[in-house]
Parts: sequence; C-alpha cells; structure tokens
Amino acid sequence: MFANRIAIVTGGGSGIGRAVCKLLAKENASVIVADRNVKSAQETITSMNGGQHVAVEVDVAKLDSIKSMFESVNKTYGSDEVVTLLVNSAGITKDGWMIDMKPEDFDQVLDVSLKGTFYTTQIACKTMIDKKKNDGGSIVNFTSVSAKIGNMGQVNYVAAKAGVEGLTRTVAREMVETVPEHIMQGMLLLTPLGRMGKPEEVADAIKFLLSKESSYITGAMLQISGGLFM
Repeated sequence: MFANRIAIVTGGGSGIGRAVCKLLAKENASVIVADRNVKSAQETITSMNGGQHVAVEVDVAKLDSIKSMFESVNKTYGSDEVVTLLVNSAGITKDGWMIDMKPEDFDQVLDVSLKGTFYTTQIACKTMIDKKKNDGGSIVNFTSVSAKIGNMGQVNYVAAKAGVEGLTRTVAREMVETVPEHIMQGMLLLTPLGRMGKPEEVADAIKFLLSKESSYITGAMLQISGGLFM
C-alpha cells in the first residue's frame, strides 16, 4: 500500500506511535521513527518488518531539532526524496490543578503537543510544495476527546489538544489541494464497549487515513472512542 513512500512518525518509540510504525513498515513504507528517546526508537525498528527504516532523536518542542529530523530524510534516502506521510503522535502530560499549575508545566505541554505539531506540519507541507509532490501527502495529528469536554487536572493538555484541532482544520483549508489532513482521537478511557482501546486499533484507522482510499477526507475528526458519544 505504501511502497516507495517515506513516513515520519513522532513519538514512534512507544505506544500508539510504535504500533503505527510497525503497521506502516508492514505496508512497505520506509519509516523514520522519531522520538526523544532514541533507544526506544531503535527498539521500535527492531520490531518492524525489514526495510530502510531509521531511528532519529528529536525534541519536537525545538524547531532546530525538527529541522534536523527532516534533513535526515535527504541523508538517508537522497536529496530528491520527500516525506509524504506524517503522523504526529508525540505528546506529554504534566498534570495538576489549574490554580496550582506552574507556568513551565503549562508551557512544556503546549510546546510539545501544539507547537511541535505546528512545526512538523509546516515543514512537511513546505517540503512537499517545494519538491512539487503533485500527488500530495497525508498528515495525521493526534488530539483527545478532552479537547471537547475538558478534563480536571489537565488544563494544559486540554488547551494543547483543542489547539491541535483548530490548527488541523485551518491547515486543511489552506492546503486542501496539496496535503489532505485529518484529526485522530486516540482515547484510553473506559467506554460503552467496556474495555480500553488498543494501539493497534488506532493504527489500523491511521493506515486508512494515510491511504488513497481516504482521499475525499480532509480536515475531519475521526473519534476512536469505543462508542463514547453514542
């Protein structure tokens, strides 16, 4: 499905990010597993199907680090190659009641989840346009149901994820002819199905969103919530 496609997955060293990396590799994509913990990223590659994959250490809160990540594409695959699949799954939590939250804890969560998503999306879009990838590409950003309903003790996380929703819809409007983009809601909450969601279940949905079969979807939000909003 993704032969001759290059993918970047941030937060690929664990959890849903790792599951996405493994699934993309199974579908013959070349995957850049990006994570702040490069050892975890390398462990992800060890678990993946054979292919030209690479582990990259990246701090998505820092623009220079993200630029270096994209430069690794040229070093690994050649100057004419470009990332056409991007999955922004990197994120952190720094929980605490709003009234007691430290400014640095608020800022750090927004830097990773919101600004990091913006930086990677911006560079990916610019690269596709500059290198005239007329067949476009696909970007999947992770948000959370808490962006809609709030969650006590997570004012920073909720603000960041609500920002990601607005960012994604706006980018989709601006780039609609170049980069179809989607919002993915990966939830780990008890639901009407009576169980936790599995990373592999989210990964399967992401595979669809990244494929040509989803070409008529852009700026949409897919809730993988086990029926929470029935």
